[in-house]
Amino acid sequence: MMTIALYTSISMVTLATLLNVYRLIKGPDAPDRVLALDTLYINAIALIILLGITLGTRMYLEAALLIAVMGFVGTVAMAKYLKRGSVIE
Repeated sequence: MMTIALYTSISMVTLATLLNVYRLIKGPDAPDRVLALDTLYINAIALIILLGITLGTRMYLEAALLIAVMGFVGTVAMAKYLKRGSVIE
């Protein structure tokens, strides 16, 4: 039962990732693309954690934490760039 739930959730998160890539490419303006990129980071974290649960290892948790930190920093930098035109003041 657990394997069915894991594979179902992996397929749903993969579908969400594909839809985010579509929004990233087709987005009408830059803030929508930044939001799609932020959601793409979240979906990547979910996929890595689900893969770690499926394989039964804790090694993927560190990779998910690293992607979370880098995604947050990247989103803040992009939002600041879109608002002010430069990242560093």
